[in-house]
Amino acid sequence: MDICLIAAEGARYRHEDVRLGKPLFPPLGLMTVAALTPPEHTIAIVDESVEAADPRMESELIGLTAMTAAAPRAYDLADRYRARHIPVVMGGMHASALPEEALRHVDAVVVGEAEGLWPQVLDDARGGGLQPLYRGDSFPPASSIPPARRDLIEAEGYTAKYVMQATRGCPFACSFCTVSTFFGRVLRTRPIDDILAEAAQLGGEPVTLVDDNIMGCPEFANEFFARWADTGKTFWSQASTTMLKTPELIAKAARAGCKALFVGFESISQAQLARIGKRFNPIERYDELVKRLHDAGIAVVGSFMFGLDGDDRDVFERTADFAERAEIDIGQFSILTPLPGTRLYHELESAGRIVDRDWSHYNGAHVTFEPVGMTADALESGFHWIYERFYSMRSIARRVGKRITPLVWGVNMIYNRRVAHWLAGLREQPS
Repeated sequence: MDICLIAAEGARYRHEDVRLGKPLFPPLGLMTVAALTPPEHTIAIVDESVEAADPRMESELIGLTAMTAAAPRAYDLADRYRARHIPVVMGGMHASALPEEALRHVDAVVVGEAEGLWPQVLDDARGGGLQPLYRGDSFPPASSIPPARRDLIEAEGYTAKYVMQATRGCPFACSFCTVSTFFGRVLRTRPIDDILAEAAQLGGEPVTLVDDNIMGCPEFANEFFARWADTGKTFWSQASTTMLKTPELIAKAARAGCKALFVGFESISQAQLARIGKRFNPIERYDELVKRLHDAGIAVVGSFMFGLDGDDRDVFERTADFAERAEIDIGQFSILTPLPGTRLYHELESAGRIVDRDWSHYNGAHVTFEPVGMTADALESGFHWIYERFYSMRSIARRVGKRITPLVWGVNMIYNRRVAHWLAGLREQPS
């Protein structure tokens, strides 16, 4: 069959405004699905963060994926392809959380991970007998993850060109996060030989390991860091604050070539952290964690969210003060968003507090529920304010001036240029 895999994007495509720069990551999920496709099929990938999909394209099978904010776009594409009698299969976190909704627009939904399911989908599609739902009985072993088909994308179109995965899953179950639902709470680790073999195929560095918690299994991390060091490649990844329990792994990660870690701080209030199931985040040790990482030569990408019950209008300034004092290198800020499939979604739904069901607003930049402690307008205004403050030249100099590295300085300057354009676009959109 002639197959096209599409990663749908939201209403404002990055490629339509060069000021927004390159998208961050290539679509690793679709590159992995392509690698699971038997060689008798021809396959192409369209990533709408780079180029818009052509609704008039000719194909024998369309495979769609979309985050929640891009679900309306995915459904629109699916409707157009099906109107031309092209079968459409959809997977990914949103379709897995709401398969009945997705089935109003597509012929079949793959619930969960594609390993173990995709070959059957292809056999059924070739025979004209697609089933509505494909759902595995268990999470597939991480050893079944193949090397991604990087030949199907133009790596130069992305900021972080070299993306791969060493583990899947997260042992925690934060109420706002889809990871433990989609990938499970048991951390599954790929064979290290497989990881290193795939890394050897990459044409450069730094490598972005998109794992949700690279240190979630200390025994694996210990061996992985020791062996990765032999590749000579630098890397970025993600880890939880629980790395404070195994500080020796921070040093080992640095020796292995780790240059940055994404850390979900989320809030500077212990009470708010408890409400979202993140009691394990010790706010009294946040400064210590950042210092440990900096002392090891690892930059900190800190994530914070606003709109938790108990947040008030002062939370933005208090968070900005902390982030600047601790010298967080790169900040990612978001408005709490009840994504389908999460415990947060079900809690707010049961309480009748979800007020916006336009999925295109579920991108962390809109208020989609009734907040407690401030108005929706105040929440959105505060969100805009902290981005503008954090990526002002004054804040950048204060936070990273002592540790000027090309990597951290470059990312901050990219954000400095993008934030004004991005926020202007958000403010132009109807609420």
